[in-house]
Amino acid sequence: QLVESGGGLVQPGGSLNLSCTGSKWTMNSYNIGWFRQVPGKEREPVACEGVYNKLEYDESVKGRFTFSRDNTKNMRRLHMENLKPEDTAVYYCSPIAVPSGTDCLAGTPLLRSWGQGTQVTVSS
Repeated sequence: QLVESGGGLVQPGGSLNLSCTGSKWTMNSYNIGWFRQVPGKEREPVACEGVYNKLEYDESVKGRFTFSRDNTKNMRRLHMENLKPEDTAVYYCSPIAVPSGTDCLAGTPLLRSWGQGTQVTVSS
């Protein structure tokens, strides 16, 4: 089970730092992906670490979001800046399976059930 935190209400152009925490074994054994979902839409990948920890970002967040690891805290972070109203969503993290030779954004989430996520609302 992974736990997401750090969401909140922010004005357009603002920043937030999300955290994803799990067990040491999980966080050291798997690649992790960040996803987001808005009501009525499919959950979509936002950022991830793939083979050899190569970072990938969805085009909509490139240059604004930064994925990082904190191995001392069994944590992955997602730094989000220059936030836009369309970034409003519930954000989740999950271990992912990334087939060799593929982009981690196409990775398969491995959670059997998703956590509660963390709500990000961008609004003036």
